[in-house]
Amino acid sequence: MRKRGRKLLATGLAGAMTASMLLTGCSGGSSSSGTTAANTSGEAAESGETTGEETTAASAEDDIEKPEQINILVNGNVFTLDNGRDEFEKRWEELTGIDLVITQPDHDAYNDVLGQTFASGPENWPDVVILSSAYYTGYAEEGALWDMTDAWENSDLKASGRYKGEEILEKLKLDGRLYGFAHENSKGCITYVKQSWLDNCGLDVPTNYEEYLEMLDAFTNGDPDGNGIDGDTYGVSAAGYIAPEAPWTMYLPEFYQGATVDFTKDENGQWVDGFTQDNMKETLQRMREAYEAGYMDPETLTNGTSDCRNKFWEDKFGVFTYWSGTWGTTLSTTLEANGLSGDLVALPPIEELGNYVAKLPNVMAITSSCKNPEGVFKYFIESMLDGGDMQLLWTYGVEGTHWSTEAETVCGNSYEAGEFHGLESLETPGTQYQKGYIDPLLSLGEWVEEDPGRAFLPEFTKESQEIFDANSVTLDLIPSTEAMATYNGDLMTLKRSIVADIVTQGLSIEDGYQRFVDEGGQEWSDIIVDSLNQ
Repeated sequence: MRKRGRKLLATGLAGAMTASMLLTGCSGGSSSSGTTAANTSGEAAESGETTGEETTAASAEDDIEKPEQINILVNGNVFTLDNGRDEFEKRWEELTGIDLVITQPDHDAYNDVLGQTFASGPENWPDVVILSSAYYTGYAEEGALWDMTDAWENSDLKASGRYKGEEILEKLKLDGRLYGFAHENSKGCITYVKQSWLDNCGLDVPTNYEEYLEMLDAFTNGDPDGNGIDGDTYGVSAAGYIAPEAPWTMYLPEFYQGATVDFTKDENGQWVDGFTQDNMKETLQRMREAYEAGYMDPETLTNGTSDCRNKFWEDKFGVFTYWSGTWGTTLSTTLEANGLSGDLVALPPIEELGNYVAKLPNVMAITSSCKNPEGVFKYFIESMLDGGDMQLLWTYGVEGTHWSTEAETVCGNSYEAGEFHGLESLETPGTQYQKGYIDPLLSLGEWVEEDPGRAFLPEFTKESQEIFDANSVTLDLIPSTEAMATYNGDLMTLKRSIVADIVTQGLSIEDGYQRFVDEGGQEWSDIIVDSLNQ
C-alpha cells in the first residue's frame, strides 16, 4: 500500500478526516499482572489431525514472544469504570498473565482523543486502538497501523475454522492488506417507537413517510405520554442532524431516505459527493419542515447519544433510532425501571427508506509503534475469539460482576442454579447486563462448545436484530486518498454548518448551497471526487 508520509499525523489525523468534536479530557487506568496462562484460540480448537498448513501456522505462533504489558486505547463499548472495568481488567490479566493498561476517554469524545494521541507522536501511541471504518482507512494509509495480514493468515484462529468473518476482512483490506481485525459482524441503527404512545394517540405503526409525519405530529401536539397535557413532548430526537461518524445518516434515516452527506457511488459506479445530489436537498427540505413544525427535539444539533437516551427514558420523545439488538432491550428495560412502559416497536424501514444502513464493524488495530505486534495480535486480538474463557469475558463480562449462574432473582426475574443470566447493571440499576464488548448476536467467532448466554438473551433483542439484518445494506469502505485526507475534515465541518443553518436558522437551501460554493466546499468536493475516480 502506498505511504504518503506523516502529514496528517502531524496535524491531527482525526480532525483532518472528519468534523472536529467537542474536546474533553482522557481518563486512564493501569492494573497488576495476573498468574495464569492465556486461553488462546489454538488451545480452544477441537483436537484432530492437522494439515501441513495448520502445523506451519501453529509453529509460527509458538515462536511469538509473549508481551509483558499491553497498552490499549478504547471507547465506551468496552466496560467502563462505572460498569466494572476494574473487574474486567483483573480477569483478563488472570487469563493471560499480562499487564493490561487501559486508557478510556469519554465515549462521545473518543475519536477526538484518538486524533490528539496520534498527533502527539509515535512515542505516545498505545499498542492497540479501536477504530471505526471512518478512521481506519486514513490511519492505515498514513502508516500509523501495523500490517497484520501475515499474522492473521498464520494464526491459530484462522486454522481452527471457527472464524465466520472472512467476507468482512476482505472488505477491510486496503490494497489487499489487512490493518484492523473485526470481532463482530456489520451492525447499525433501527428506529424504535413507543407502543404506548401509539396506543394513546390511536395510531398504527407507520409504513410510509406520510404516516411517519402523522405520528410525529401526534407525538408533538397531542398527549402521547398520557399526563393530561397536550404539546409537552416531541416526536423525535437524535445526536445531530449528521451523525458523529459513518454512516452519517444513521440517526435520522426516515428523513434521509437513501441520501447521504458522504461520498458514494452513482448508478454508473462513479464516485460522487452525496451532499451535492438532489436527494440530499430533498432531505434538507424534509428536516427543515419537521423542525419548523416542532416535531424535532430543539437540542438535536448539540445532543450526544447519552443525552438522547436519557431524554427517551424520561419520556420526552417517542421515536429514537439507535443500535439494533441488545440496545433495544436496554432501552426497553430502562424505561420500565423508570416506571414507564417498556413496550417498543422495532420499526421495519418505511417505504421511502427501503433499507437501513449497516456500518462495517469497528476494528481492533495495532499501531505501527508497537514493539511486539505479533505478540499483541496473538495474546490480545486473536484470543478475544478463543471460543472459551476469553471470548466469554469479552462477550458477557466477569462472573459475579456482569453475569452469574447462581439461583437468584435479578431485576424481578428468577433464575435456577446453573441458569446463565446477566446481573443488574452497575451503571443503570433496574436493568440487566446482556453483553460486553462483543455482541453475542454479531460475534464472528464460533464457540468451542456453545454460547453459554444465548438462551438468556431477551426475545426483543433477537427480534430487533433480525428485523435489522433482514432490512439493511452494508456500506463499503471509502478509499483514503491524499485529497480526502487533506480536504475532507474541513469539508465535513462546512457541510455540518450549512445543514444546521438550513434546518434550524431558516437559511434557504439555495443560499446554503451557494455558501458551499463560496466557502470552497464545491472545490474541495470536486478534488476529492476526482481522486476517488482515478
